[in-house]
Amino acid sequence: MPIFNDTKVAFADKTDAQLRKAYWMFKMIEQPALTSLGTSVLNFTVHNNFPFVTGIVKSTLFEQFCGGETREESMKVVKQLFKRGVGSIFDYSIEGKEDEETFDAVCKEIKDIVRFSVGNPAIPFIVFKPTAFGRIDLYEAVGKGAELTTSQKEEWERVVRRFDEVCALCHENDKKVMVDAEETWMQDSADQLCEEMMEKYNQEKPIVWNTIQMYRTGRLEYMEANLQRAREKNYFIGYKIVRGAYMEKERARAAEKGYADPIQPTKDASDKNYNAGIDFVMNHLDKVSAFFGTHNEISSELIMDKMKTKSLENGNPHVYFGQLYGMSDNISFYLSDKGYNVAKYLPYGPVKDVVPYLTRRARENTSVAGQTGRELGLIKKELERRKKQ
Repeated sequence: MPIFNDTKVAFADKTDAQLRKAYWMFKMIEQPALTSLGTSVLNFTVHNNFPFVTGIVKSTLFEQFCGGETREESMKVVKQLFKRGVGSIFDYSIEGKEDEETFDAVCKEIKDIVRFSVGNPAIPFIVFKPTAFGRIDLYEAVGKGAELTTSQKEEWERVVRRFDEVCALCHENDKKVMVDAEETWMQDSADQLCEEMMEKYNQEKPIVWNTIQMYRTGRLEYMEANLQRAREKNYFIGYKIVRGAYMEKERARAAEKGYADPIQPTKDASDKNYNAGIDFVMNHLDKVSAFFGTHNEISSELIMDKMKTKSLENGNPHVYFGQLYGMSDNISFYLSDKGYNVAKYLPYGPVKDVVPYLTRRARENTSVAGQTGRELGLIKKELERRKKQ
């Protein structure tokens, strides 16, 4: 009997109407062609300020996957989740902008999140994307060791400054900060920046956490090398361990440019690599802490089993579980009910600005084998259970 099948626990906070709306949305997302067409139309209509679209988006996709348009508006969701032992990670989900004014504005917003969350255990982590602080092409050039122009050097110094300001503020206020992973061609420089921040701010505990995508090749070796550096330089490591979300884009770019595919060859290989990442963390808890971001029931249960084998308490501070808001409530609330550390990514931002995130999320759900079907099955099961009461 699967342990993550208690829909009464999973959907305790949802009304019948909310479940039916969620069922309809996941049913739409389940159709790849419909999702592709719908997301393209949605991006176009919102970008061109069609007046009726924002309201529709806010009452459907936005309501399902986002906390609100502001932090204050999102606090209703934060409090609701925390009543059931689930933390929230504010994710300022503005994507697709590459100007210095936006980078500075997002950096300020992230620092405001830090200050906003001080003293509130319901918000255990801060998070930001590297490309929220700088251009992806610049990260790529730095990662390749390319010769930078004077203006590029100054631009990179601003990226480093934004990283450092956020990490310093988190260190000052004892808040953990996760740096998301993105495309492989920009990740080397982001990794290097994270290592520098870890060495600077993780001397006593893991404040800065990097993200490791286990659907990539070579990530286990990277983690082992980073552990050796951490032991030599005496700092702690924090990792968010995920499978990854850019597979189709990564494969297409590798084929187009003629370099080795950086993604594991099969889904099974990715799963095995993720499990190896679990083992790595569990074998080095003296130096490494992890936030396991997964919607996979098997991986979640494996982590629980490893913790039990090592006689770790369910609430061990070195191990967190995480899912996205609006998804995998069957995992999140089961774990929180058993006393594990759980937090959900809670996107927020103006509806128009968050639409690129929402459409990307819809496409990712379509491409993840079985994910949408599991959500639909759980919702259907709960609606049927309620009918029988």
